[in-house]
Amino acid sequence: MCESCSSGAFDRRRFLAAGGMLGAAALLSTAAADDAPARLSLPVARREKHPARVQVVFLYPPADVVNEGRMEDSWRIHNWFTWPGNQFQPEQQAEKFTGKIREIAAVLGIDVEFAPQAIYQEAKVNEFIAAAKANPADAVLVVNFWNTFSPWSHRIAAEAAPTAIVYHSVGSNHQLPPDYLRNAEGLYYIHSIENWDEIERGLRAVRARKMLAQSRLLRVSGRIKEAAEGREALLDTEIVTVPADEFNSLFDAIKPNEAMVREAMQFKKGAEQVMDVGDDYFVEAFRAHRAVEQILERYGADAVTIECLFLKHRKPCLSFAIHNGQLVPCGCENHLDATLTMMLGRWLIERAGFQHNPEFDTSENRYFGAHCTCALNLHGPKAQPQNYLVRPFFHQLPKTAALDVQWTPGEPALLVKYHSGKDNLSCWTGKVVNSPASPPTGGCATRVLMEIDGVGDVCDVYPGPHPVLFCGDRGDARRFKAFARMYRMKLEGNV
Repeated sequence: MCESCSSGAFDRRRFLAAGGMLGAAALLSTAAADDAPARLSLPVARREKHPARVQVVFLYPPADVVNEGRMEDSWRIHNWFTWPGNQFQPEQQAEKFTGKIREIAAVLGIDVEFAPQAIYQEAKVNEFIAAAKANPADAVLVVNFWNTFSPWSHRIAAEAAPTAIVYHSVGSNHQLPPDYLRNAEGLYYIHSIENWDEIERGLRAVRARKMLAQSRLLRVSGRIKEAAEGREALLDTEIVTVPADEFNSLFDAIKPNEAMVREAMQFKKGAEQVMDVGDDYFVEAFRAHRAVEQILERYGADAVTIECLFLKHRKPCLSFAIHNGQLVPCGCENHLDATLTMMLGRWLIERAGFQHNPEFDTSENRYFGAHCTCALNLHGPKAQPQNYLVRPFFHQLPKTAALDVQWTPGEPALLVKYHSGKDNLSCWTGKVVNSPASPPTGGCATRVLMEIDGVGDVCDVYPGPHPVLFCGDRGDARRFKAFARMYRMKLEGNV
């Protein structure tokens, strides 16, 4: 764990419940000042999730329009097909793209609305933008099959929705792609050949932003006495902060029963090795697990971060590992950036993130991360879990259970951190070397050694305390790139 850091799955039926298992509970007390937070009536209902909505428009002229000299460009007097030329068959291409876009949107749970006809007149561009403004979508996807329509694609992207994906097929441009598209803020420009993966990355970014704007993050802090509410500006995520005494009271009210003991022993049985952790601390870990479940339900939260270092026997290390593996992000030490990073990864790549403390092997130019809440299911809730050992929390008594998860050598991995309030996202690609034993390394329960791609000095990648490791390759990293581009963030890293 980090002594110096400042506080700064959807198939789980209990977590999905709209209400809470505690029934009617007392109201949170409020401060006496004029700026006192609003009362929260417990349990708090989960926020309803609506799908992202994307409008799709194609830009190209029908062949008869060009042949009859009705195009709005300087070539019309020649009945000229500018790039992509008269053998491109744009109608058939549009039909193929429509099918693929619908298929991707169905998998992601996104509502897509297609303009009824391709646009090839400036008046129709203006009509589309006006209609889009009157009924705003979360994003617009512009598919441009015509060289001279690039300015129109930029206009639609900039004016029709908060963000945009612009797909410009190779061979539908002439010379260099326009800088006003290629380097534009607030849109994801794709200039490629039938690149469905890139379209999916853009749509995933839209979905992630929509879901995060409908999510609630619960912060449990030992430094406050009253509940407070707020929002994270760029992601528009609701944040509720409550006193740690609430979590402690929930834990203390939970009495171990036969079923809990059986579950704890079954988890112990799955470990490759148990080092100096008694059965009573496995049971305490599952008491903490129930308390985490209950406080999530009490506040209708989609994620939680707890100031956990000094909770003694109540530490939720094992519970956080389980929840993260089920794509319910749980962050250590009341750390906002780390938990938001895991929430972002949950929607962009649908995998658990490993919040950790960074270290560096400067001789071998390798990155080292260590912490105590690594998920077993690093590749998603339904994937094969990693092997694990159980060892005590590294820093203080009592000897509560923490997981020593074994990462797969040679597997691609991502180092990611969202920087709240700075409109900044760090993302580095690399591969796992191994999970070094302790000793000879120290740190914490799970340890990962990683090589970062193309970095001369590994210390240059340091993104600050508590970044997050994900299993993922360069394609997965480009999902973070799409998000950064579309939501006007500075992207740091090697993507």
